[in-house]
Amino acid sequence: MNAEISAVDGAMLVDQAPDGMIFADRDGVIRVWNPAAERIFGYAAEAAIGRNLDIIIPENLREAHWTGYERALAAGDTKYRGQSLPTKALKADGSQIYVELSFAIVHGGSGEVVGAMAQARDITERFERDRAMRRRLRELEKASDTAGDPRAELTP
Repeated sequence: MNAEISAVDGAMLVDQAPDGMIFADRDGVIRVWNPAAERIFGYAAEAAIGRNLDIIIPENLREAHWTGYERALAAGDTKYRGQSLPTKALKADGSQIYVELSFAIVHGGSGEVVGAMAQARDITERFERDRAMRRRLRELEKASDTAGDPRAELTP
């Protein structure tokens, strides 16, 4: 291995990751918040680190989030390993966005669960575009269904 590669450490990788990287301890307190998370959620690292994950979880999703969080920590794994899940999230300005999240339960050196890591990607534009396409498809299907129905012509 050359010297340049061996000099790369985990903190450097997290800081330069293209997606938001968030680590929260067992209590749900944010301990790592990279520059991409700053961009996505609008909180500077100094404003997010030390705060509860509720700053990015919409109120109506919090109960389900914390139930799943506690279950995953107790199990030492998440049923969503290897999956990316779309969900709503909160930005610092109070607006909601759609994010795609993937999760990992983080274990310490002796195997104990120390918290959870999430990787976040803003998918708001894609989500809105897909929703508009689904809506348009429903409209076209409805128009197609009524176009072939001779009774449709008789309906005022």
